Amino acid sequence: MFEEFKWFPDQASTVAPEVDMLTLFIVVVTVLITIMVGVLTVGFAVAFRRKSESYVPAPWFGCVPLEIFWTLIPVLICLVMFSWGVKVYSSIVVPPADALDIYAVGRQWMWKIQHPEGQREINALHVPIGRPVKVTLTSEDVIHCFSIPAFRVKQDVVPGRYTSMWFQATKAGTYNLFCSEYCGTEHSRMIGKVIVMEEADYQKWLSEGAESGQALQGRKLYTKLQCVTCHTGNAEAKAPNLEGIYRKHIPVSLIDGMKVKDGTKVFADDAYIRESILYPNAKVAAGWESIMPTYQGLVTEEELLQVIAYIKSLNQGQTPPRTEETPTPATIQNNPTKEVK
Repeated sequence: MFEEFKWFPDQASTVAPEVDMLTLFIVVVTVLITIMVGVLTVGFAVAFRRKSESYVPAPWFGCVPLEIFWTLIPVLICLVMFSWGVKVYSSIVVPPADALDIYAVGRQWMWKIQHPEGQREINALHVPIGRPVKVTLTSEDVIHCFSIPAFRVKQDVVPGRYTSMWFQATKAGTYNLFCSEYCGTEHSRMIGKVIVMEEADYQKWLSEGAESGQALQGRKLYTKLQCVTCHTGNAEAKAPNLEGIYRKHIPVSLIDGMKVKDGTKVFADDAYIRESILYPNAKVAAGWESIMPTYQGLVTEEELLQVIAYIKSLNQGQTPPRTEETPTPATIQNNPTKEVK
């Protein structure tokens, strides 16, 4: 019976041993201090009890060295915990630059996973062993929490924004994937599996039944949603050129309808691109009018991830040409384009 009992889940990621060591250190220190306080409390209660009704103890005026000791020691212990915790936290939240990008959308009550190569999964995540994996997360409804206990990582999944987490699996096998945030009546059934595979097996799995890549699907949506009407990437463009903007600092002239000082820039990450699609007036690029219509309610979170993946992949000269005459949005027809300064 006890052979199947485990104090901790398997250590299956690069950060798991260090997380466990920090946890063990905190638990041991806490237990030892609790025992020490308990023993001293009982000992002092016995040693300094009132021995008779007439007994008057001698006054105690304190001991400066003792007070310095019991102040400095806890401070030093807390500083060790803090510095160690910061080190572990930093290693968990900062993904390597070469991490494999995977996208996950939470909804009541399932996880929908999408790989850049096009493979899609529900309540399952296949990853290669020995490679860092970054998971970009969002929710279609309520707050969820993407948790993989064997990897010692978890991250809240918030509707309307992107969060991310990363891990590097060190042992092949199948591990539990949970939602660890109460999200409704079927929360307890929002369970999936993380399948860690050897690199060759992972590549074989990707090639079996994989659909068109995520960026290619995003390109189709980019054309279908008429983004090429304005973001043409040439001199006739009615909107900024999106080629190579990802992770660049973009000059803006308006933020939430308020004019900002010249030279103000924003960082073009996933959240900025998503916001610009759903709330185009939130941050208006410098030199352009606010003429873009909102696509809120017209695209799902999965489609947003596909469009973002395509924009992230756009390099110089890769904007697709318009191949058919499509009417421009009414906002563009009624507002002449402002020339670029």
